[in-house]
Amino acid sequence: MAGRFTVRRVAVPDLPVIEEPSPLAPDNEGGNLLLEKAPEPPLAQAGASPLLSHKLLDAKVRLHRKLIEEINLSALEKLPEDEIHQHVQQLVSQYVLAERLALNSQELADFVSEILDEMTGLGPLEPLLKDPSISDILINGHECVYVERGGILEPLTVRFKDEQHLLRIINKIVSAVGRRVDESHPLCDARLQDGSRVNVAVRPIGVDGPLVSIRKFSKKKLDLSRLVEVGALRPPMAEVLAAAVKARITTIISGGTGSGKTTMLNALSAFISEKERLLTIEDAAELQLQQPHVGRMETRPPNIEGKGEIRQRDLVKNALRMRPDRIILGECRGEEAFDMLQAMNTGHEGSMATIHANTPRDAITRLEQMIGMAGLPMTVASIRGQIANAIQLIVQLQRQSDGKRKVTSIAEVTGLEGDIIQMQEIFKYVRTGTAADGAVQGHFIATGVRPRFLGQLATQGIKIPGSFFDPSQPL
Repeated sequence: MAGRFTVRRVAVPDLPVIEEPSPLAPDNEGGNLLLEKAPEPPLAQAGASPLLSHKLLDAKVRLHRKLIEEINLSALEKLPEDEIHQHVQQLVSQYVLAERLALNSQELADFVSEILDEMTGLGPLEPLLKDPSISDILINGHECVYVERGGILEPLTVRFKDEQHLLRIINKIVSAVGRRVDESHPLCDARLQDGSRVNVAVRPIGVDGPLVSIRKFSKKKLDLSRLVEVGALRPPMAEVLAAAVKARITTIISGGTGSGKTTMLNALSAFISEKERLLTIEDAAELQLQQPHVGRMETRPPNIEGKGEIRQRDLVKNALRMRPDRIILGECRGEEAFDMLQAMNTGHEGSMATIHANTPRDAITRLEQMIGMAGLPMTVASIRGQIANAIQLIVQLQRQSDGKRKVTSIAEVTGLEGDIIQMQEIFKYVRTGTAADGAVQGHFIATGVRPRFLGQLATQGIKIPGSFFDPSQPL
């Protein structure tokens, strides 16, 4: 074909075998957390072509390889997207005729899309990444792919050709952010260009082949009003949380994996003043803070010689030298907890962090354990004193058995009595049963406790109606 492509011979990885289609649910304001289950009628396909014969599958794999060998990818990347599509479609049509393959127009269009994804994207993952109804992509070896929609896991028929093909896609992901994964370093955290978080485990850690978990980045920012709409919390609870953030009440967001901690942190950050300087610290950058003055920092793993590692604790210490008003720690899980509490106690009120725990009390216990990991000569009483002085509010999230996320508790840390950290619950979610279709039944209530920080809010001109805390009033 005349034009801008030059022929060259390159080593070509194996390409995906794509089996029968897997229907996807339509767009349901997709995101990574706290969303309702997608509607039932299946509409779009998940990167799968109609069921093809074994002969046709073999021919497709050969054509994939031949096209990638003959197309100059460096020239391809310089062309406009529509022109790339046109050239590839012409080449595919020629090869289909030469192979005498019986493809209808839809199958031909699918074939062109698959080739473009393989050459310029992440192969079989591309359709899944583009589908807004999918929040998580979970790969257990090259033949097993699951996705999560609305909190529910479901298998797909999307497949990789073999393990080497999956490894090639993995290496494309991790190398883009300056990381590597192999037998000597079989574990890796990375992110995609859109901010989606990726975790990889390869052999020998992955016994049956590479394990890949992708938490997709929500392109539609979810604010507190949207979380109220989907039933994650009630309006009075949202108003109290928003007021607490405005008044620089130091907050910990607690919950299990996939419970909605990052989404809640992003939503609460909208109420931070635009006049403040924020610094974020994460293992893999995924926060979507909505202020103009945000400095983002990310940890770094050791290099091939085992040197050059930069831990979260190093970044927290460095952040204190960068004149932050607030520090946002994406996930607190180790010795950096001590430095974070020190920051909260020394003029950085209103800082926030997330932590893995099942209840507010468990979150406090985990913080105690993590401070102990710092190896400092501190007594239990002094550790608890640090926590009680630094943290004022704990927001507990939970993913229910039906896949929906709820704010199950909002608790205030009131101080230290003896050597026991005192807490009082302000709002909670009460589960009352399970419907025949598996939907969780329950309701939100106020406990009747008026938080002590209301006085702090009042000094800043923020007033919260007393009726919000009346247990006899519906939320």
